[in-house]
Amino acid sequence: MHTNKTYIVTGAASGIGAETTRHLQAQGAKVIGVDRNEAVDADSFFQVDMSDPTSIDALVAGLPEGVNGLANIAGVPPTAPAPVVMKVNLVGLRHLTNALIPKMADAASIVNIASLAGAGWQKSLDQVRAALEQDFTSDIEGFCEAEKLADDGRSYFLTKEALIAWTIQNRWTWRERGIRMNTVSPGPVETPILGDFLQTLGERAKEDARLMERPGTAQDIAPVIAFMLSSESYWIRGANIPVDGGMAAHILASSVDL
Repeated sequence: MHTNKTYIVTGAASGIGAETTRHLQAQGAKVIGVDRNEAVDADSFFQVDMSDPTSIDALVAGLPEGVNGLANIAGVPPTAPAPVVMKVNLVGLRHLTNALIPKMADAASIVNIASLAGAGWQKSLDQVRAALEQDFTSDIEGFCEAEKLADDGRSYFLTKEALIAWTIQNRWTWRERGIRMNTVSPGPVETPILGDFLQTLGERAKEDARLMERPGTAQDIAPVIAFMLSSESYWIRGANIPVDGGMAAHILASSVDL
């Protein structure tokens, strides 16, 4: 499925990123790992700070032409300062994606890792639109203060809501080249940052854990990302794929009394 393909995986040093790297390599792909920490399993590696546009631009300059896909997995948890969450999880991700488009092969795939936390994006549309106006020239610290994003991990939820909306917004942006973009939204996953989510979400996390069969694992998520990168997902565009043990379906069913 992925023989002779080259993919970029951000957040490749651990968790879902590391497992996605291994999964793609096992199917014959070459993986270029990107992380702030060293990713030893990737075929090649770039150490990058996703909150720094200079670091991202240096990465893009060093990447080869003809990349077949980008998995935007890198992210920070809701316990990080709100401006850092905004920069890494949304602004830096978009900066990298837009800068990389000219180097991508025709029919390439972009997979953004959102979250179950972004499921209610339609209810926060004004704030989502404001978040999507932010870039590295913006006063992101001022935006976070004005929107009270330091409260209860709201910055994390907003970045995932905005990421889903941005993906939908760009469902056909690069259609003439066959380049498509989708999101994959995991629920709670056993990764090194799961504890940060439990700390931030408190009782909500406990209730989710009670409802779920079990937390997800990186092994549950990576095959879905790999499929969405593959040519077999070519007709899927602007979609948000929940990989959460049924939690998104449960939330939707509860909201309409099904």
